[in-house]
Amino acid sequence: MKKSTSCVRLATLSLALAAAFPTHAQVQLPQSVVTASRVATPITDVLGDVSVIDRATLELAGQSSLRDILSQLPGVQMTTNGSYRSTTGIFLRGASTSQTLVLIDGVRVGSATSGGASFENMPLSRIERIEVLRGPASALYGPDAVGGVIQIFTREAGPGLQADANIGGGTDGQQQAGASVRGTSGIWGYSLGFSREKATGISVISNPAASSYNPDEDGFNSSSVDAKLTAKLNRENTLSLSLLHNENEYQFDSTPSPNPLKLTAATTDARSKIYLNNATFKWDAQWLPQWHSALTVGNSDEQSLGDYFRISDGAWGGNSKFNTSRRQVTWQNDFALDKDVLSVMLENRNESVDSSTAYTVTSRDVRSALVSYAFNRPVWNALFVARNDDNSQFGSFNNWSASGGYRVTETVRAVASVGTSFQAPSFNQLYFPGFGNTALVPQRNRGSEVGLKYHAGDVSMGAVVYNNDIQGFIVPSTNAQSSLAVLRGVTLSASLQSGDSSYSLSYDYADPRSYSTNPASNDLRLVRVARNVFNARATHQFGDVSLFGEVKVSSDREDNNLAFSGRDVLPGYTVVNLGLNYKLQKNVSVLARLNNVTDEKYMLANAYSTPGRNVFVSLNWAL
Repeated sequence: MKKSTSCVRLATLSLALAAAFPTHAQVQLPQSVVTASRVATPITDVLGDVSVIDRATLELAGQSSLRDILSQLPGVQMTTNGSYRSTTGIFLRGASTSQTLVLIDGVRVGSATSGGASFENMPLSRIERIEVLRGPASALYGPDAVGGVIQIFTREAGPGLQADANIGGGTDGQQQAGASVRGTSGIWGYSLGFSREKATGISVISNPAASSYNPDEDGFNSSSVDAKLTAKLNRENTLSLSLLHNENEYQFDSTPSPNPLKLTAATTDARSKIYLNNATFKWDAQWLPQWHSALTVGNSDEQSLGDYFRISDGAWGGNSKFNTSRRQVTWQNDFALDKDVLSVMLENRNESVDSSTAYTVTSRDVRSALVSYAFNRPVWNALFVARNDDNSQFGSFNNWSASGGYRVTETVRAVASVGTSFQAPSFNQLYFPGFGNTALVPQRNRGSEVGLKYHAGDVSMGAVVYNNDIQGFIVPSTNAQSSLAVLRGVTLSASLQSGDSSYSLSYDYADPRSYSTNPASNDLRLVRVARNVFNARATHQFGDVSLFGEVKVSSDREDNNLAFSGRDVLPGYTVVNLGLNYKLQKNVSVLARLNNVTDEKYMLANAYSTPGRNVFVSLNWAL
């Protein structure tokens, strides 16, 4: 694709489509955001670069997955190894998946071996809202928050009695069903739900030259159940218990190692099974009018299993296992000092691995302490954070951040921040046979950003310029420690509500690069990240019918070629989705989505497929 002229034409097309389909409704930001400072803060006073995905937006997602929803946000790009629910990576401001911290109800999740979270493993129907904080956040959340933080909140108890159910289907054998019930009774609040999804899918690899190429259908089965129970003991004390269980099995193209049956890609049925179990207990206490305390005890277990079978007779040909267990206890105390807030936090976390691969070390502990102070004044506000993390493998690390905002006018705020982060190598990077490098040390980085935020009535706009220098960057493909990586870019965003129509637009310029003393690998673009990405969403309400449209335009990306001896260019692409939500009766509606309208052929990772034009229709009932 010819870069400059094509991007201009595609952006023009996207703007025209956004105007023509007057989306999925603009994200309605909640009154407060927690992730940006660890304390509930009005969205108008938030200093960080934050996006919020609310329940109304999730309900228009249809068969879309969490990765699809996140990739529509500013500063977020995605990679996937084919089909609908295969292995996924999220790049937040150009940082890799392992450099993005993911929380569910305040508890870390993800693999300690690969370092990344399984975004394909988290069902949208079981999510209440999502908060995304872009930018280095290790001062607030500890190691790995180099690119930012994604926090997922599971479904909440509702007032009175609420219930809903849905059933749907579509092309490529897509099927979906779910139901939930929420309510309160006396001091008790509850939420219970389940969901089930499956598809025959598409072939995950599109390039016949790939060693694992097998032009078959690679499907998936996913089921989830969640429960939440709250007890408001009195005005000062509330207890809550949140549980989430998800099972996801998807097919992929590969062969086992070792390979006793001498299987080939064409004779192997390879299946990956991912199990996520997350449990969080929280005690909120208002000991004094000026003193709030929250004790969180969390447990997250992720099992990643691979099984290989011979297609002809189902004979078992081998397996793999990469399991991660995380235990976390966090005690945070917030002290209100007039309009200011002083926060003190202590945390203890353990992560351990259980694998069919022999790791020299299988467990580590991190003990953390944090102090933050939030200044809140009519015209300006600021947040200062200092944190220490004591890692049992690598020792003690101090991180800090300072951010501030100034109200230039009633509608315009200027914001700026600077801070440090660090990331310890994953167990794969350190100990995986034939790949691990025990000489690796934690990556250290310093990030800064400046921005403007505009908000007047139903119009919001933002502009952010950022730079993030990572010292001792670990190159994913070689597992070697380069001298430096620089993540820099610009994010522009806007949203508008006008009568029955709403619009949202965003544009990202990202130029993440790594630098090395080796001339052959110096000044390289980080793989799978596009320089230019444009997103547009629009929606219009016609009585009982809501029409929506979504457009994504991406420029090209680089990726390692199949032999890992050089780079290939993945062409840019444009994807258009259309849909409607029709309210048949007071409590019954039909959602229909036509995704990838133009049947665009594109790749997010070299040789791997993406879904072509597909349709999904669901019937939804709510009480």
